[in-house]
Amino acid sequence: MSSLSASVEPRLTSLAHGGGCGCKIAPGVLQEILRGRAVLPVPPELLVGIETSDDAAVYRLNDHQAVVATTDFFMPIVDDPHDFGRIAATNAISDVYAMGGTPIFALALVGMPVNTLSTATIGAILDGGAAACRAAGIAVAGGHTIDSVEPIYGLVAIGLVDPAHLKRNSAAEPGDVLILGKPLGVGIFSAALKKGALDDAGYARMLGSTTRLNTPGPDLARLAGVHAMTDVTGFGLAGHALEIARGSGCQLRINWSAVPLLEGVRELAGAGFVTGASGRNWASYGHDVAFLREIEPIDKALLCDPQTSGGLLITCAGSSVSDVLEVFRKHGFDAAVIGEAVAGAAQLSVA
Repeated sequence: MSSLSASVEPRLTSLAHGGGCGCKIAPGVLQEILRGRAVLPVPPELLVGIETSDDAAVYRLNDHQAVVATTDFFMPIVDDPHDFGRIAATNAISDVYAMGGTPIFALALVGMPVNTLSTATIGAILDGGAAACRAAGIAVAGGHTIDSVEPIYGLVAIGLVDPAHLKRNSAAEPGDVLILGKPLGVGIFSAALKKGALDDAGYARMLGSTTRLNTPGPDLARLAGVHAMTDVTGFGLAGHALEIARGSGCQLRINWSAVPLLEGVRELAGAGFVTGASGRNWASYGHDVAFLREIEPIDKALLCDPQTSGGLLITCAGSSVSDVLEVFRKHGFDAAVIGEAVAGAAQLSVA
């Protein structure tokens, strides 16, 4: 048993320079890092690789099965260790759902400052991750641990998908309707939490969103009218919508007034609780965002706000909208129609 007492341990968020999906390297910096790297031969069985920045790699095993493989990990977004583990694991599993896959098992990725945190606290983080995996119906089948300066936790998540039902982020078609499965604002809530300005009700809303598994994914993938699917995480709604636009070669148009927001998030953003990641996101891709009307700085921050374990973002034929919304409702989600795909340059416009 560690001699460290939980009563004298620092807050988890105080040990990290960033938290949740706000830890991601900014998209512009990531693009620069990857530019010019050697391109390895791609076997025909690799159905999805790095070409469109999709949510997971997908490798065909046979005509009816393909492996979905992804990894996601980050520093603490909350101070409660069990909640941190649940959030991180839920976020990682989401990428399997975003491909239309069904998760089958996970491996844990654990980096902890063992001289700063007690074994009880580290164990609670792992227990939280295991709880999220149980909710998804999978086991944590192994993993890897290191002693690190900052606490880091996440998963390698493995799933299966029928290649006929695989959904990429690069298949939107002009005329498609854009639908979002969860409200925005997690990054702003996390910034307020770190400064001690998030009340209990706000924390409950944040936790409810970030620990809700995106279980509609496989059912949505079976709908022929669903063309493109991804989840909204560290690059914000604008960044992940742009990935769809670029991969699909069309323009996405968002009706900003229709975008759902977590209750109270505009007030927190107005009070200055905005993450540095939202500014880095805008610096990376703002040149590809066109505003068709005047927009307030708060709204721009929300558009770029990094979401941890965010909602599914899909495009579907207009004739399938009612079916898509019904799938979301069956799984307990209040999804919203937020825009459309139109012919034009691969960019994002906000009306």
